[in-house]
Amino acid sequence: MKREMQVNIGGLEIKNPVMTASGTFGYGHEFSRYMDLSELGAIIVKGLSMEPSMGNPPPRIVETACGMLNAIGLENVGVDAFVRQKLPALTRYDAPVIANIYGRSMEAYAAVARALDKEPGVAGLELNISCPNVKAGGVAFGVDPHQAAEVTRTVRDETDKPLMVKLSPNVTDIVAIALAVENAGADAISLINTITGMAIDLDTRKPKLANITGGLSGPAIKPVALRMVWQVAGAVQIPVIGIGGITSAEDALEFLVAGATAIQVGTANFIYPDAAAGIVKGIAAYMEAHGIARVTDLVGALDLS
Repeated sequence: MKREMQVNIGGLEIKNPVMTASGTFGYGHEFSRYMDLSELGAIIVKGLSMEPSMGNPPPRIVETACGMLNAIGLENVGVDAFVRQKLPALTRYDAPVIANIYGRSMEAYAAVARALDKEPGVAGLELNISCPNVKAGGVAFGVDPHQAAEVTRTVRDETDKPLMVKLSPNVTDIVAIALAVENAGADAISLINTITGMAIDLDTRKPKLANITGGLSGPAIKPVALRMVWQVAGAVQIPVIGIGGITSAEDALEFLVAGATAIQVGTANFIYPDAAAGIVKGIAAYMEAHGIARVTDLVGALDLS
């Protein structure tokens, strides 16, 4: 029996539900030596701003128990350099490219969206309103439903491309934020971004990160991410993309059963550069073993009886 792996994310048809998480996969092409990028459902590149950004000073990555803290600060080459230098290499693969974007004002978000809207090599946008490592911009938009809706609406007005909005877990009510961005025109919601944390060097009694705090990711956050995905998927009518501690096909399948239409692989890329491709194969193997014809049959299949 042929296994149907394709899913639809806000009008974007992808061959399987496995994407890469922004900020963990560079600009995509760097990982081509480890896997065939065409095996992926979609490639999501690191966050892009209108102008190049150096990000935060080092040290900015710290390993933790079951994960890591990062305070990269959204370092990137800027939209123009991405389009000229990075995007052409990605278009040779049979996997849609989704650009993650951010800004420090409504006008900045609009400018990035406007610049990428005219690029045929960009299949969709993921709006970052949630990164906890930036002292201005994203964190302010991501914690307030009204601000989240306003920036979503601003970007929606600049593009017809499928628009995913990536949510922060560092909020009191994740469902309220999700409903706000859905009502403002989001085609899909991705969650969760990192959880704010810190680490201390006892020898120096100083923070291990120059930024003091950073974003916690990896297996340690998976139970929180799974719970939030389940909550949001039960509240919105648009597709949900699950992120957080996914290192295996079994992890990915849990998110699908909880209600996610697709998933993103993040921190696992630092450990196993071909992790995402392996998860695609693992999902297919699970479907084969359990006689499941369509991966969409697993979405929201959680039994609460």
